[in-house]
Amino acid sequence: MTIFTDKVVAAVTGHMNGDHTDDNLLIAKAFGYPEATASTMVGVTGDAGVWRVSDSAGEHELSVAWPAGPITERPEIRREVVALYTAACEKLGVPAREEHAPAADGDHHHGAGHHGGAHHGAAEEPADGEKPFSRVIRESSWGDHSDSEGATFMEDIMRGKGTRQDYIDLVAQHFFMYEALEAAAEQLVRDPAFAGFHPSGLVRMAALEEDLAHLIGADWRERIAPVPATAAYAARIREIADEGWAAGIVAHHYTRYLGDLSGGQMIAKRVAKQHELAHAGIAFYDFAALGSLPEFKDAYRAELDALGERLDEAERARMLEEVRTAYAFNTAVFVDLGAAKAAAA
Repeated sequence: MTIFTDKVVAAVTGHMNGDHTDDNLLIAKAFGYPEATASTMVGVTGDAGVWRVSDSAGEHELSVAWPAGPITERPEIRREVVALYTAACEKLGVPAREEHAPAADGDHHHGAGHHGGAHHGAAEEPADGEKPFSRVIRESSWGDHSDSEGATFMEDIMRGKGTRQDYIDLVAQHFFMYEALEAAAEQLVRDPAFAGFHPSGLVRMAALEEDLAHLIGADWRERIAPVPATAAYAARIREIADEGWAAGIVAHHYTRYLGDLSGGQMIAKRVAKQHELAHAGIAFYDFAALGSLPEFKDAYRAELDALGERLDEAERARMLEEVRTAYAFNTAVFVDLGAAKAAAA
């Protein structure tokens, strides 16, 4: 069984749990848990994709073999995930999205992107064939994450194998990330053209402080520190903020918040059960102030589409590159956390 490195697994699961939550649920329902209410991708091996599934009976780990058999290369993962999605649609009698519908010759398209299972109004492709910017951004994150050695830090948390200290270490890194990001986001709030990206219900710093006080104690500020990748990540966000580059701020904003709104919800359920946490300790993942999360994400993607229409080609390309940079920082943080844990063992 081929084991992909932590950085590859983090890139794939982060993408699936951030932008493809409905696809995860379809796969769970089709391949083992027809009454599933939630499904998060937690692992990738050479033989299968792995999901953590919830239904009325509890939580389950679901391993689904790749349709074409064992794989060894990073680009093959996307092909097989698309094939699983298409097969799930066929089993459940759900129409596949147009870009993954069977071709006239009977083959399946394996194009550049596949977004959430239920279509998003903001992401519909116009009649002239031009892709909305929100879809372009999602597709740009596939295949741009380099391989790297490292421990399966985030995968262990999502599978319920991580320790309480692992979770505390993750929350601490979130503090440093969001300290920089939410300071930068104040620029978005002050600009009417960008204010829609950052409503007050998104703000996370107060929740992070509550979680850290509960998990560590009143002296939590003196007891946490960023790993090198987190420090570099925060420095990059501050650099963009100092430049006043709003589209660059949005690139990091999108990468972090939409992931926390999607896959983060399963993380909260997992660690709450495993470590006996109530609201304090997982307040970071409570976005109730936003109302309906699917509706908010649709509105967010509409903001991305509108932004794309305002940017020229060079600025769009620059922003897409920054999205890839943000994904790389996120996965590098997991690798650093895994390395720090191994060094402390």
